[in-house]
Amino acid sequence: MKNMKAIVIIPARYGSTRFPGKPLVKIKGKTMIQRVYEQAKQVIDDVWVATDDLRIESAVAKFGGQSVMTSSKHVSGTDRIAEAFSSIENNEDFSIVINIQGDEPFIEPSQIEQLFKLCSDPKAQIATLIKKITTVDDLFNPNKPKVIRDVFDNAIYFSRSPIPFFRDLEKAQWYKAHTFYKHIGVYAYKSDVLKEITNLIPTELEKAESLEQLRWIENRYTIKTGITKYENLSVDTEDDLNEILQKMK
Repeated sequence: MKNMKAIVIIPARYGSTRFPGKPLVKIKGKTMIQRVYEQAKQVIDDVWVATDDLRIESAVAKFGGQSVMTSSKHVSGTDRIAEAFSSIENNEDFSIVINIQGDEPFIEPSQIEQLFKLCSDPKAQIATLIKKITTVDDLFNPNKPKVIRDVFDNAIYFSRSPIPFFRDLEKAQWYKAHTFYKHIGVYAYKSDVLKEITNLIPTELEKAESLEQLRWIENRYTIKTGITKYENLSVDTEDDLNEILQKMK
């Protein structure tokens, strides 16, 4: 682990379907992308924003951050990060690439540190975080993917449906009878693995669930999971932003 060096890359698109210009919205005087960047910098020295928009590039430059322009045709943040990483000078110095979403302005620095430690395991190829589910709503919410893992803490499967299925129990009691986990969508990849997984062809399970990590599992990549107690306030819509601003008051 001592020889491991990490870089954080934050994918940030301007053209979000549900919330255009999202990375540039102000949260108490700072753009959202600046807040994500500053959280990451508390843990990792090398932080970059990967974007497809000159307005975001300009905003990052204004607060003294580093950015790299990428194609506007990427369908996933992983693909955008892979392109960005390949164009960063001296990228061979980094053995781990950490993917922090551009709509996570309140990500805990300890979570980034946790991702780094998980991915530093010689047996880990990819690392991600999960959190215990404590409500019926979360368990049956398709926008909160669920994950099951093996005895070595490696992910076996991700699904938008509750897994496992309890045949002889009322659904309202499932989360009390078993420890279910939801996926927290941040990743760390070994740098060579990042290059490989972006060349994989989308699989049937990935298409069915619309979860790209299933492609990696189907191709036998190891995803190490770590339990976090934090579920950060992310911003998907203007309503999310308004709710956050209200809480900050």
